[in-house]
Amino acid sequence: MTTEHQTDTAETGPTAVPLTSWRHRLHQIAETAFTEHRTAEFVADTLRSLGVDVTTGVGGTGVVGSLTRGGSGRSVGLRADMDGLPLQEATGLPYASHHEGRMHACGHDGHMTMVLGAAAVLARDGGFDGTVRLLFQPAEEPGRGAAAMIADGLFDRFPMDAVYGLHNVPGLPAGHLATRAGAFMAGEDNFAITVTGRGGHASAPHHVVDPLVVGAQIVLALQTIVARSVDPMESAVVSCTDLTTDGARNAIPTTVRITGDTRTFDPAVSGLLERRVREIAEHTARAHGASATVTYTREFATTVNHPEATAEAVRAARATVGEDRCDPEAPPITASEDFGVYARHVPANFTAIGNGLQGEPGGTPLHSHDYDFNDGILPTGVRYYQHLVQGALPR
Repeated sequence: MTTEHQTDTAETGPTAVPLTSWRHRLHQIAETAFTEHRTAEFVADTLRSLGVDVTTGVGGTGVVGSLTRGGSGRSVGLRADMDGLPLQEATGLPYASHHEGRMHACGHDGHMTMVLGAAAVLARDGGFDGTVRLLFQPAEEPGRGAAAMIADGLFDRFPMDAVYGLHNVPGLPAGHLATRAGAFMAGEDNFAITVTGRGGHASAPHHVVDPLVVGAQIVLALQTIVARSVDPMESAVVSCTDLTTDGARNAIPTTVRITGDTRTFDPAVSGLLERRVREIAEHTARAHGASATVTYTREFATTVNHPEATAEAVRAARATVGEDRCDPEAPPITASEDFGVYARHVPANFTAIGNGLQGEPGGTPLHSHDYDFNDGILPTGVRYYQHLVQGALPR
């Protein structure tokens, strides 16, 4: 772990950048989607103190910093997500969240710190010719923030030739960097199935149409989609995550609601899953004399890394951590990220940075009440971004 006010001086120079204290402060003020007001204020004030031009209120609470050296007219974006999760923190850390029921359980505090650290080093040392756009995005967790910033004119107001991002990954060795060209993180779709039957007394099941039995059969049947409808060479996940009823201990319910999500890398597979979810729910219900309605929504686009941007990212990763700690052909990740929305507009690359193996610092899974970002990888992220900018915007 790094100590407060310390960076890796071999790469970033002798002047200290307070990465750990920045990260801990951001952790304390965790805020959820589109309410990141104190977070945005901290980010904007820190960027201004570094001599960066700052625009606030982009896409709601988003912040964009612009740092220019030279006059090439080229530009790249470095993106960090700002929002925390609606979870009650259970880490017991001295810098635990001050906000009840809100915590940084996905490491966005670390992501912001790495981009702030890169801004500090690039503002101090230069070494590039062009403009670096420092994107601090709200509302990644619900998958709405990237679209909001783009709808607010992000790429018109702040032109970029490419956009890059990092996300920490528990289970990957600390400081290792992994990416791939093509689909890297899955798209996420959500579904909700409402089964309607006829409720009644638990002692007289012959007088009712039991939606709970129907719902149970639907849940089980949905598990056959991947095994029997999806090409085995494709990747897909179908998960039912909740089942609720309006029944009671001695009353058979009238309605059952099943919710869940799916993960895919190919839009055609996403379309197949939607069709099969609808068919299974509606036909199973009908077979039992009940009815079912299905809502199916697409929440996160697949994150597809562009080949040219990925080549730049791999070059920077190798310069940062060496060949043996860089994986340029990493397997895809079934988690989802709304960074994929940027990649639909400009060349983009998203890279994973290891947060630590299980049982080590940083190994706790994301979205856990006891998760914490590994401060020890902060300098690696800063150096990666520095190499990336200096390589993409050479003097």
